[in-house]
Amino acid sequence: MAELFDTGERAGNVPAAGGYAAVAIERGVDAAGAGLTYAVPDDLAGLSVGDRVVVPLGRGDKRVSGYVVALSDTSAYTKGNVKRIVGRDPGGLSLPADLIDLARWISSYYCCPLGMVFGAMMPAAVKRGTGSVKRQVVRFVQEPGEDVKLPKLQRAVMGVAKKQREAASGEGESGGWLDIKVLADLAGAKTVGPVKQLIDRGLLEAEHQSRVESDLDLHAQQEIEPVGRVTLNTSQREALEHLTDHLGEGFGVHLLHGVTGSGKTEVYLRLIEAVLEVGTGGSHSKTPSTPTSPGAIVLVPEIALTPQTVGRFLSRFDFVAVLHSGLTSAQRHAQWRRIRDGEAYIVVGARSAVFAPLANLRLIIVDEEHESSYKQDQLPRYHARDVAIKRAQALGVPVVLGSATPSLESYANAVGVGDKKGTQPSKHEPPIPNAQPPNPNYHLIRLPDRVPGMRLPSVHIVDMQEERRHRRGVHLMSRRLEQELDRVLNGKTPSERGQAMLMLNRRGYANYIACPDHRCGWMMRCDHCDATVVYHRDQHLPTGGYVRCHHCDAEQMLPGNCPDSGHKVTVFGLGTQKVQEELTHKFPGVRAARMDSDTMRNARDYQQTLDQFRAGEIDVLLGTQMIAKGLDFPGVRLVGVISADTALNLPDFRASERTFQLISQVAGRSGRSEHPGRVIVQSFSPDDPAIVLAGKHDYEAFARREIGLRAEVGLPPVSRMARIVIRDKDHIACYENAKALARHLQAANREIGTEIRMRGPAPCPIARIADHHRQQIELIATPPNAAGKLQKLMTALRNSKLLISDITTAVDVDPVALL
Repeated sequence: MAELFDTGERAGNVPAAGGYAAVAIERGVDAAGAGLTYAVPDDLAGLSVGDRVVVPLGRGDKRVSGYVVALSDTSAYTKGNVKRIVGRDPGGLSLPADLIDLARWISSYYCCPLGMVFGAMMPAAVKRGTGSVKRQVVRFVQEPGEDVKLPKLQRAVMGVAKKQREAASGEGESGGWLDIKVLADLAGAKTVGPVKQLIDRGLLEAEHQSRVESDLDLHAQQEIEPVGRVTLNTSQREALEHLTDHLGEGFGVHLLHGVTGSGKTEVYLRLIEAVLEVGTGGSHSKTPSTPTSPGAIVLVPEIALTPQTVGRFLSRFDFVAVLHSGLTSAQRHAQWRRIRDGEAYIVVGARSAVFAPLANLRLIIVDEEHESSYKQDQLPRYHARDVAIKRAQALGVPVVLGSATPSLESYANAVGVGDKKGTQPSKHEPPIPNAQPPNPNYHLIRLPDRVPGMRLPSVHIVDMQEERRHRRGVHLMSRRLEQELDRVLNGKTPSERGQAMLMLNRRGYANYIACPDHRCGWMMRCDHCDATVVYHRDQHLPTGGYVRCHHCDAEQMLPGNCPDSGHKVTVFGLGTQKVQEELTHKFPGVRAARMDSDTMRNARDYQQTLDQFRAGEIDVLLGTQMIAKGLDFPGVRLVGVISADTALNLPDFRASERTFQLISQVAGRSGRSEHPGRVIVQSFSPDDPAIVLAGKHDYEAFARREIGLRAEVGLPPVSRMARIVIRDKDHIACYENAKALARHLQAANREIGTEIRMRGPAPCPIARIADHHRQQIELIATPPNAAGKLQKLMTALRNSKLLISDITTAVDVDPVALL
């Protein structure tokens, strides 16, 4: 702390006539979790909690940004030793009060410096002012006197300006402004000369206004043929009635468990209509937006879903904004400003949209709530679903979690563990240990059937071991899948013909590069990670391609020969590129498109590909897991899962859950029309329960089984977990640091009496990434108050400066991946 506050005489040390402010510095300063104390000068007496300010930091009084998190008339520090705030943020930025409280919780729960939480809450483009421009604007002031004769062009300018002012009469002093060039153009003037002459005569007034300009046209994403209001089936109607009945009851978590194609999105739309009608007392879509309009946040897990979801909401509502990483900086800034200024009150976006600065948030919806992409993998390591629940709880508003395959954590909260109505096994199965009642704040709503006219697809599981015994050569697609593809692409009837989706959750061409001589045994691995590299085809390169590590992104040319034996290297394994090659070889002329992170660079790429697929310009959409989630294309008759085993054998206790979810989700893309759908699942483990039950669309049986297995070994959701990863380029230092931290954790655990089970330190499953060795410590707490026990232990070490989230120590609370 000595470096943060200088006790010597400085120009910055002045009496605090305006009181004191606690400021969270927007960087990794974790020495004062509640913020650093600064004096508020007289000219900032109107400062509010949430305002972004500039303050001096350190001995050099370096100007840094931070957020006011508290205000007080008194301070424990001597006035002369407290530095003063330099000024407000030049852009006048601030965050709503509820986000300040939410940031405090995130900082505490996820063990992250408070300032870094604020850094994640406000987009960098907003802080930099990207896209901001200054424009001269003018508006009507008064009519010319009777003795004043205006030229024709000036009269036209006055007419347009007057109409603009009258149209904006309800906006007071803020309305009626027009860009000077726009006004001239509307009046038919070729230059702004006539406008300036009117300004000089006092008939128009002018000023310079800052605005954010971007090229994002949300209405381009609106559905070309919007689906009219459909008649809800019985399950949808009952779900909507349940949700609307609870709107006025404050906070509650409503888990909407609906099979794929059951119409969850329509329930979301109707629920938002109900929220807006209650708040506006009238038309939900045409009521002018104001900063106090009731608002809703809709989270979607993938950028690929955002255009489709935005289109659906735009077809029903005005004043929709979008936030996701695929936007340009200017677009992101413009959308954030629209939300902050009350110009949009329905926000659709990915993970970070949970921080949308809505002034009157009344509802949060988390679609596909089970998705791991809601978890941030760097500081702050928050889970957007859980943050949404916490924000809703603080505001006293409902949150809806929707999924066809809910996370076991959400499902266990809704039905309990071992509860008779929930995850209790049948009488032929052993009871689940550590039985727990449902969380009283959770409500389970089921949509067990698809909407009328749609049926769940039939699923056929192909044993690839058996396939290899009866077929020569290497084939990524089984005979059954090839037959079904031929039927879809060349069918004789409309019910047979259609489109197909092929999913393989592995990028590239091949995931092994090795020496063909088994006596040699050389296999190419990343020079910087303990992992194999992936071969990517590129015909523009002399070697035909390059290799990339998907952990550190290191790249190099494909070697021609084995460095040990000199033999020509061979590539084998599978990836989306190789599937595409086989597809085009076996089905000449097929119109196929690949959708993975190698081909989709920005939101426009996603939008264009999905639009082409919807228009029938693409026959087969091939991709990774991003095509498995929430996409709705009525023309899809067939879905093929090239390999259901890619995640099944990973060293992660959630591997089976992820496999079930992925198969179920991608299978749900088929048969979303009156024509039946078919799904072919290829696997080398066709009898694995996750694959079998996914083929039967039996989520509840899978949940009972999986939760029972987790309960036997005390893993989530019957417990809570935190994972600490220690990184260092020096292997010995990494191990010693991990051992020292483990000793501190054990000592604190005994002293506090939290009874937390600790595993490690031990090497991570991938023991080295980007030249950094990695050791992990797992902390597992059991009920009652499992989360509280973890927080108590980690807070004790954090307060003692023994546990700090930084570049060498990653604290991951409620981890979703253990690699």
